[in-house]
Amino acid sequence: MKKQNYTTRLGNHRPKQKKKKTVLVLCLLLPVMVLILAGAVYFTKLYVTAQQAVDTSYHTLERENAIAVDPLTETTSILLMGIDDTESRNLGSARTDSLIYLTIDPNKHEVNMVSIPRDSYTDIMYNGVALNKDKINAAYSQGEEQATVESVENLLDVPIHYYVTFNFDAFLEIIDALGGIEVDVPITFSEQNAAGTLDQIHLEKGLQTLNGEQALALARTRKIDDDVKRGERQQLLIQAIVDKALSVGSITKYSDAINAVGNNMRTDLRFNDMLGIAQTGLDSGYTFNSYVFDWTDFTLNGASMVELYSDSVDFISHRLRVSLGLDVADERDTEDYTFQTNGIATYYGDNY
Repeated sequence: MKKQNYTTRLGNHRPKQKKKKTVLVLCLLLPVMVLILAGAVYFTKLYVTAQQAVDTSYHTLERENAIAVDPLTETTSILLMGIDDTESRNLGSARTDSLIYLTIDPNKHEVNMVSIPRDSYTDIMYNGVALNKDKINAAYSQGEEQATVESVENLLDVPIHYYVTFNFDAFLEIIDALGGIEVDVPITFSEQNAAGTLDQIHLEKGLQTLNGEQALALARTRKIDDDVKRGERQQLLIQAIVDKALSVGSITKYSDAINAVGNNMRTDLRFNDMLGIAQTGLDSGYTFNSYVFDWTDFTLNGASMVELYSDSVDFISHRLRVSLGLDVADERDTEDYTFQTNGIATYYGDNY
């Protein structure tokens, strides 16, 4: 059994993981786009367009223990779900390709964020009952947002106040609606298109304007470098989208981008909640704290699984719970503290 011996810490450290393609950029893209666009159109006639688009995507869950929060004054948690399924791909029972849990503190202007590996082996929860153990990305195929939200809450021991679900089409349509984004492509490469057909997206190294298909290829390719560099590319794309959204200056383009969000997203965030979150960032920018789990892999019934070391989960859960005011800060929250996993695995699968 192979171990990934990395220290869980803040910042840009990313262990190299043997996983299928990921669209982490999507997880950050949609909330950023919604909030920026919502803030940009607050005093214009596009306000109504944005409100209608968000209302179209609204989908509430049946949650008896849901916690109500005021995003303007209280730390708010959001689960971001990227679904690798579109009308053109027609995969049927979709699974989550990306999962990011984040907390937003409007008072400290701080965001805490952790990405959950899609192959993480854990309990799949639905309506308060553990259905089985499986990869966490299978929760969506068993109970969509309801099961995914409950499974993540159970894994991390944290509440989820809101969720946002989106698919590939959103990424493509938003960038195309904005007229493309300018990106300095770091290397020449080829990647399959969003539909997963044999058609290739080929990009040359250098500064250029990318359409939605090209930007998605740059975000998701796993052929040219490692997870750290891929994360850097995704951040470049997010910044490019933000810059274009703020400078586009065209009501038509704003309308198209907003509609692209509404047509490809499902959320229980109301438009006023989004505006509230957007308003908290107008006076001062946010500081982002990123966390990475320590993990190992194992094979179960021929399928590759990821085990998150329990002490790593406990540490990150504690940090998230402190940000939500659910735990009291201790020595693990000092600036000079560095967590080191004990590397003790629980599951051994087919290897033993």
